[in-house]
Amino acid sequence: MSLTRQEVEKIAHLARLRITEQEMPVYVHSLSAIVEFVDQLAKADVAGVAPMAHPLAGQTQRLRADEVTETDRHEKYQANAPAVQAGLYLVPRVIE
Repeated sequence: MSLTRQEVEKIAHLARLRITEQEMPVYVHSLSAIVEFVDQLAKADVAGVAPMAHPLAGQTQRLRADEVTETDRHEKYQANAPAVQAGLYLVPRVIE
């Protein structure tokens, strides 16, 4: 599926992009190639494929240790606040 110039102009408007006349053919070609690739991926039969956490069998994601590395500065930060109550910052009401 190829995109037309009008469709690319509409996409650019929705995305708030300013595309010059010189850039327009490049965008039409590039976006058309992307859409065609997505169409090609959509045709792949994946009905029998189970979801996997990692593309390589037996591999896992290395994670760092879950340990506290920062000190609690909660009271120090709230000392500068104009209004605090029960450990929460108080702000003016904006919705009546």
